[in-house]
Amino acid sequence: MTTSPATAVADTAPRTNTALLELYREMRRVRTFEERVGELFVRGQSAGSMLHLSIGEESAAVGVASLMKDGDTFTTHHRGHGIFLARGADPKRMMAEIGGKEEGYCHGKGGSMHIADMGLGHLGANAIVGGGIPAVVGAGLASKREGKGAISVAFFGDGAMQQGILYESMNMAALWDLPVLFVCINNQYGMGTRIEQATKGRALHERALAFGLNAETVDGLDVREVRDTATRLIDAARGGKPGFLAIECYRFFGHARMDKSPYRSEEDEAQGRAKDPVLFARTALIESGESAETELDGIDADIGAEMDATIDFTIACKEPQLGSMFRDVYAPDQPEPEAVATRIDRILAGE
Repeated sequence: MTTSPATAVADTAPRTNTALLELYREMRRVRTFEERVGELFVRGQSAGSMLHLSIGEESAAVGVASLMKDGDTFTTHHRGHGIFLARGADPKRMMAEIGGKEEGYCHGKGGSMHIADMGLGHLGANAIVGGGIPAVVGAGLASKREGKGAISVAFFGDGAMQQGILYESMNMAALWDLPVLFVCINNQYGMGTRIEQATKGRALHERALAFGLNAETVDGLDVREVRDTATRLIDAARGGKPGFLAIECYRFFGHARMDKSPYRSEEDEAQGRAKDPVLFARTALIESGESAETELDGIDADIGAEMDATIDFTIACKEPQLGSMFRDVYAPDQPEPEAVATRIDRILAGE
């Protein structure tokens, strides 16, 4: 973990009492869900032509989302399946949305990159790099003014560290003492560009310190370290001191599902995949004697069956009807737009 003396949160915070076994279970659910998402895409049964997996980043999703409470809000980027699942999303409804089906969270209109659910505080995934960041400033301001005690978390990748909207948002959050946390999941690549080719200064949290935020960087290998660090920052954010957390991890696969990563060497991928947070947690559980390998195998099998069912559910779901395209776009009391063909026929008929 990297921190700075300028941060206002203590480095001596006690380790959380959340069992590693539960954190492992949630990371395994995230990983297995992502694997099934990839299968759905390869089978040609997902909506859209792009799909972005977060395999290798599970500790970031689980370590932060496990600390969020009812009423908290968040935004994600185009690689946000794991975050939403870790926050409590129904994997069947998620998969149905990725499959473009009516039973999905957004009735099939959001797909993989635009899932949202106000019930769980998900203000929306955004395919624009850094596009979801400013929304948490507004959510944080609303929470502060209404005295809700809730925080708002912006999840984004290291590519967004070069976007001006991040710095505007951090500045406003600091000026207004908002209950906001900015979480940069640094998976080492922005599309096909290695981070050292995109920025000279790689201590990303230091940029947030310049705006007066609490800021730390943590190695994402151990989910317990991620959760402990996030605990300090989130507790401070609830008290009106916004924070920034950079989580160092490695993106196991290419930018999108069909990206074969020609810009990465086999050695680089082998070294990166060796930092597997799921495998690390599993090994720690076995070596500490907290869990037997057979117990973990049983957990993995149960999760595999749960996620297999998401594909079966999605395939059986209904395709959205053409007439539903305007639902949730216009206010309920507004008439739906007239079809172009209908309008032409009406004009030609002299109506």
